[in-house]
Amino acid sequence: MKRLCRATMLVMLLAGCGSVDTSEGGSADIHATAISAFKPGSEQTRFGALEFLGGLELSSGNALLGALSAIRFRPDQRHFVSVLDTGHWLTGTIERDEDGKLKGIVDARIMPMVDRFGETDAGKGAMDAEGLVLRGNHVLVSYEQNHRVDSYPDPGFETSPPDGSIPILIPKKQLHGNRSLETLMTAPQSSPLAGAAVIVAERSLDDEGNMLAAILDGPLKGRFTVRHSDDFDASDGVFLPDGDLLLLERRFDLAHGIGVRIRRIAGGDIKPGAVVDGNVIFEAGSNLQIDNMEGLDAFRAADGTIHLIMVSDDNHSILQRSLMLEFRLRDDTAVSMK
Repeated sequence: MKRLCRATMLVMLLAGCGSVDTSEGGSADIHATAISAFKPGSEQTRFGALEFLGGLELSSGNALLGALSAIRFRPDQRHFVSVLDTGHWLTGTIERDEDGKLKGIVDARIMPMVDRFGETDAGKGAMDAEGLVLRGNHVLVSYEQNHRVDSYPDPGFETSPPDGSIPILIPKKQLHGNRSLETLMTAPQSSPLAGAAVIVAERSLDDEGNMLAAILDGPLKGRFTVRHSDDFDASDGVFLPDGDLLLLERRFDLAHGIGVRIRRIAGGDIKPGAVVDGNVIFEAGSNLQIDNMEGLDAFRAADGTIHLIMVSDDNHSILQRSLMLEFRLRDDTAVSMK
């Protein structure tokens, strides 16, 4: 999503979005600098319903690293799959220190995504990957500009073309080129949505100003909308084990600067024809350790609590950062699991 970079260029906050040679892939030696305080110079750890656990600022000699759009963890909570909006896969394994805090990333690889014609069309446009889920033996990816949700075999997605697509249900003429299928999630199998894939558009709005969304399959297949407010746009989301949805949203404007928030939407409200909304459980601005936050995942840690991991898209700009931040969900009503 390059709109943030373009906007900041207008006010000279960024030197500009960088360009990289996107045709090659391979191993990526990732350097990680620890972030110990979410609020610089403060020992505060509680921010809304979240407790900050630690973070990393990522860099690499591999110029492809950057533009992280989404991240999903494997069941072991160490191995992950991510997509870059330049049309690349990023896979790797997180390391933790003796206290359990994020320490680094090892075994990282960046590979160009293969399109349905068997070609690597890395770069913007046809392979503008934004959303990602791991579902069964497939990896689902949502794209904007050329709006679609493609399905890749898992294992083998790094070198394979998609083996299918899921109809997005939203008419493509209603989707804006660079503000569309930013968010892709899958609901718990035990929820009323029965493991369905769900999309929310970044800022493609209906006549009432709500964000377009759809349940792509399952028993409640159909379209719905999400209330758009305070100039925040959807960038990712994840379902909690109890079926509620955490929707990650970000904002950039001259009045407020950069911001990020999470809304918790009741899973039972998500159904065809609904207009859903939820309480803001977390919000952060430029005085905290954030950037252009685009990816969100959640998992149940060994201590039984829900951990959230966010990643940022640096737009390959020298004045933005690739961040990985970890929080513990401290809202007791949001961590129940049957």
